[in-house]
Amino acid sequence: MPTARIPVHAIKGRGAATQLAHRFSKDERSAFDDGWGTLEEGVAEADELQPIATEIRFEDVKSVLNENDSPDVPFDRSINPYRGCEHGCIYCFARPTHSYLNLSPGLDFETKLIAKRNIVEVLRAELGRRSYRPSYIAIGTATDCYQPIERELRLTRSIIELLKETRHPFALVTKSSAIERDFDLIAPMAADRLAAVYVTVTTLDGDLARKLEPRAAAPHRRLRAIRTLAAAGVPVGVSVAPQIPFVTEDMELVLEAAWEAGARSAFYTVVRLPWEVAPLFKEWLALHYPQRADRIMARIHEMRGGKDYDADFATRMKGSGLWADLIHQRFEKAANRLGFNRERIPLDITAFRPPSAVGQGSLF
Repeated sequence: MPTARIPVHAIKGRGAATQLAHRFSKDERSAFDDGWGTLEEGVAEADELQPIATEIRFEDVKSVLNENDSPDVPFDRSINPYRGCEHGCIYCFARPTHSYLNLSPGLDFETKLIAKRNIVEVLRAELGRRSYRPSYIAIGTATDCYQPIERELRLTRSIIELLKETRHPFALVTKSSAIERDFDLIAPMAADRLAAVYVTVTTLDGDLARKLEPRAAAPHRRLRAIRTLAAAGVPVGVSVAPQIPFVTEDMELVLEAAWEAGARSAFYTVVRLPWEVAPLFKEWLALHYPQRADRIMARIHEMRGGKDYDADFATRMKGSGLWADLIHQRFEKAANRLGFNRERIPLDITAFRPPSAVGQGSLF
């Protein structure tokens, strides 16, 4: 695939190092020496590169609730206010969705973001249908609902305001400390068993987190968010996902820190490399961990039947084989020792009341 390469010291806070062509690309061009010295390794001089700006595009959608019947996913409907994610996590399994927009799963995914500006109006209509039956909604399952642009656009907050109005249960997972801004909505709903939150803490190593998830909150800020959530009475859990062999090596320490902060449930997955995520992740390894790149990929292949990825429902989340079993044993022993997952607090779907017919108009 043709790529526009960027040297590691010039990425400037982004996760991907290339504008990777996607699988639907039709215009593939060979490198050409134009006499300006740009052919050398396909890289422009670092001092000529400017920080890559984030571009926000707005989209009017016709539907927002996604139905799910996957046997390995614990929810049957979800909602995502944004496409793409500025956090830039190199391992993000949602990167290939940008291909359907004719955008690169590489830098485009984290720099060309789409905001569903009419999402609340459409959700209000969907919740108001006579045929609608409540079941808890998972918010931000594809891309982080509290990524940096949420500070200005406040789409996630608007969704939660509607769910509070209708007393509709929801859960969300984030790696952003920006969730603290919405405690005034989340805490009262949690008291009525209408809200739960998971915070992803992949590692406690700040240097690694900055490479792996360059624009997400620092690990200590995520732990503070867990502490604040728990103190406010919100059921809060920790996600130690994804587990990457020889990269994320401090799972037990993360679980201990999350327990001390107040998390009482936990889960993990192993790294998933569907479609274009695989070449992007391999480039990331070559840039940041060249000495152990082959060893890391060998262990991933061991968990995926010799392939970069296997989408089988039985194994896609946890992998298979000896290495996957080792990760599972480590998680179970640490979680049991600390006391995670001993009590589940079910969300209440009986309190739902349909929304009023008149909603707020769009801000855009």
